Amino acid sequence: MDDTIVGAEKGLAKVMERVRLVARSDVPVIIFGETGTGKEVIARAIHNSSTRAAGPFIRVNCGAIPPELIDSQLFGHERGAFTGAVESRKGWFERADGGTLLLDEVAELPLPAQVRFLRILQDGWLERVGGKHPIKVDVRIVLATHRDLATMVAKGKFREDLWYRIATFPVFLPPLRDRIEDLKELAEHFARRSAIRFGLPTLLPTDDDLKILAAYSWPGNIRELGAVIDRAALLGNGKRLEIKKSLGWNESYEQHQNSISTNGSQQNFSGKISSLDDAVKKHISQALALTTGRIEGNRGAAELLKINPHTLRARMRKLGIKWTDYRK
Repeated sequence: MDDTIVGAEKGLAKVMERVRLVARSDVPVIIFGETGTGKEVIARAIHNSSTRAAGPFIRVNCGAIPPELIDSQLFGHERGAFTGAVESRKGWFERADGGTLLLDEVAELPLPAQVRFLRILQDGWLERVGGKHPIKVDVRIVLATHRDLATMVAKGKFREDLWYRIATFPVFLPPLRDRIEDLKELAEHFARRSAIRFGLPTLLPTDDDLKILAAYSWPGNIRELGAVIDRAALLGNGKRLEIKKSLGWNESYEQHQNSISTNGSQQNFSGKISSLDDAVKKHISQALALTTGRIEGNRGAAELLKINPHTLRARMRKLGIKWTDYRK
């Protein structure tokens, strides 16, 4: 979304107020929100509004780094620290010195790495893997997760002392279904982006298109909306936005219409709802089916889902999804 935060004065007004409150300080910030709600966008807004705006902004997805490499990637290593370490290497904390480091999916950080991370938060020093001397780092820490860290602490899956250290200033991002007032502006934003991306005429959603979009539940949130608009633009080939066809690739629009009453409430609710992991698994599976198992490259599943291929592979491993199951 570039530097523009759509909905800053509407659905995200409370979020942006918290961004303004915390931006000028250096306290750690943790951003909670479902997948696709725009956590990185808010992290960048904090960085850009801070005194560190001229410094680097580095995003690291903790869930995309293999556990055996996490220490080396985050904290760096010295030459000879392990097999293959032919030279010394700075980690992401050192590279972000003077700026902001976003640790996305921080809940996936292994417990041993959490100990190293806690030391940096406490006194600003780190030791590279295989290092003998501490290194001072000056970095603003922003964290993001879609998980319930308090529950993970109770289960022993996240360190309690680290949790108290990072929970100083939480920011909660609402899901798209709770900020429908921003839907029109968001859809138009993505429609303009699609036109530029695909070299097509700029076509904005009609009132009927917006009604269809408003009836959908958006399990993938803003990221999914962007993908839906992209597909609608491609399917329409510069003549129209094929919103209904694009949404049909995700879930039957008619099913949503039949389950929603005239006042917008759901009927015949059973009291059960699928987990977020189930929704993500379904979304990834649909993308792989459309691309016949292709993950990377032009119109691969990663491009359709608007995520890094390495991140997609990590989530597939976690959810037990095999790309070979979708080959034809």
